[in-house]
Amino acid sequence: MKYRWLLLFFITGMLFASCSKIEDEYVYDTGYVIDWSAAADSASSTLPDRFWNEEGYFNYQNDGNDTGFQYWPQAQAMDVIIDAYLRSGNTKYSDLFTPWYEGIKVKNGGSYWNNFYDDMEWIALTMVRLYETTQDEKYLNTAKELWGYIEGGWNEEYGNGGVAWKADQPWSKNACSNGPAALLAMRLYTVTKDEVYKNWGIKIYAWLRENLFNKATGAVYDNLNGESGEISTLLFTYNQGTFLGAAHELYKATGDATYLKDARKAAYFCISDPDLIDTGNNVLDSDSEGAGDGGFFKGIFIRYFVKLIMEPDLDELYRKKFETFFSNNADILWRKGVNKLDILFGTNWTTSALGTTELGAQTSGCALIEARALWGK
Repeated sequence: MKYRWLLLFFITGMLFASCSKIEDEYVYDTGYVIDWSAAADSASSTLPDRFWNEEGYFNYQNDGNDTGFQYWPQAQAMDVIIDAYLRSGNTKYSDLFTPWYEGIKVKNGGSYWNNFYDDMEWIALTMVRLYETTQDEKYLNTAKELWGYIEGGWNEEYGNGGVAWKADQPWSKNACSNGPAALLAMRLYTVTKDEVYKNWGIKIYAWLRENLFNKATGAVYDNLNGESGEISTLLFTYNQGTFLGAAHELYKATGDATYLKDARKAAYFCISDPDLIDTGNNVLDSDSEGAGDGGFFKGIFIRYFVKLIMEPDLDELYRKKFETFFSNNADILWRKGVNKLDILFGTNWTTSALGTTELGAQTSGCALIEARALWGK
């Protein structure tokens, strides 16, 4: 009887696979184990195949549904392209580097400058990665150019420091403009060894930690109104992610264990707070962040979360908790949250996407699958 059930399971699996456009080896082996590198191949290839615009940028929706150029999302999509290239070496990804570099500048009005400091920070972070990947100085020079604008966003007039969210709102000091700024400063320090960047990273992070980080719980609050002194306690996964990412980079650069503890605390809060996770499935939630820009948020958290998991000095008790959560998110997304006919993701990682999907949701799903392949366990 046991062998009949095994045969039935095998036949059912083969029938399911034959209905999918994912190749058999891209899904599971006979032990129902996911081949994560193959899964990443099928997921990430959707970005050049179904979101790329020949003018040199990524459409906001799949299959040519160009709803208008969006600047900061270009960084998130290109980060996945870099992930895929570093993993596979496939030139279908690297062939997009220069067209993207030139295309987003044209679409942004002939400049990389933007009124939103956080938008420029995201583009600059991706430029640093492109430089590390190619050693082409144009990417590093552009990151430095963007840093020059971002540095100007720091002001003492409102909130005793901090990088403003927008050039025309110097009083609004947000986690989304200070977390990535500290992270960018430390990434620039890593590639240049210029102490000026390191000092900026320490300074910006210290402001963020003092003003928007709950040291007791690990929550990263959304913003400080520098005029009224009011703090918005809204919570988002990407604020947790960039805070922990900056803290982790500072730890690697300084060896100060306080930074690693902060990173760990911010990560633990994100994977345990009921406002940020789906407690029933133990995955990052979709309800509080949804579509649009919010669709990118979970992927940003995952990008820096997996790096923390792979940090050799992380306490093993926390590593095990983080690995369990991370692995569960990837398993559920690939088993339940991907439309296997189109390899498309939605904002909800427990439900298959249907029809058109947005770049944010697709990018976050791809980022998780690439991160799972990178982790490799």
